[in-house]
This record gives sequence, C-alpha cells and structure tokens, in this order.
Amino acid sequence: MFSHVTIGTNDIAKAKPFYDALMAALDLVQHAAYPEAIGYGRPGGRPQLWVLRPADKKPASAGNGITVGLEAADRTSVDAAYKAGLAAGGTDEGAPGLRKHYHPNYYGAYLRDPDGNKICVVCHKAP
Repeated sequence: MFSHVTIGTNDIAKAKPFYDALMAALDLVQHAAYPEAIGYGRPGGRPQLWVLRPADKKPASAGNGITVGLEAADRTSVDAAYKAGLAAGGTDEGAPGLRKHYHPNYYGAYLRDPDGNKICVVCHKAP
C-alpha cells in the first residue's frame, strides 16, 4: 500500500545510529545516505522508510498520534529491534509483549527515536 514513509529529524548524525541498529535487527538495509537524508527498506526495493531534515528547513517535531509501525518476521526480531533501538539512543514507550486488545497474536514493542518520533515494531504471527 505505501511507497514510502518519511520521519523528520533535526540531527541526521544522531538519528543514523538509532535507525541503523533498528533496521539491521529487522533485516532491512540502507538504500541511500545523503547529508540530510537516509533511506532504508527491504533488500532490492520498496517500501522505503526515509529519515530526513524537513524540506522547509523548519525544525522537525514528533506528531501527536503518529506512530510508524515496522513489521518484524517473528517475536525474537521484535525483541532484538527493541533492544538495538534502546542501545542506540532510543527511549522506551512500551516493552515487547502481547497486546491482546489489538488481536491475540499482536506482539509489539514501542520506542521513541532521538527526535521523539514514535516507532512500533510488531509481529502479527503466532509464536
């Protein structure tokens, strides 16, 4: 459904280690790196996640109610991505675990990136 998603940052150098670690734990790769933007995605193509300085040159800010959800292959990958994100400068917004109020197999973890953007890593599969 999506071609790409962009997440604003005020400091690419600070955001890069967080997203490099998070994406590596999810087997996603860096497709491009520019002074003010980094692109990640599945090997060989789309969809893509871009972390960038806003084009209007105004400060980036985290949107209230916005969460970028990244799908993990399994629950172990959710755990690994959460730990990698925290180790690379992210902050906890909800440790890995079942969220049965969404559905019986929703296993997710929530983080904030260094700019405060909310990231969810989720596996929808049974263990």
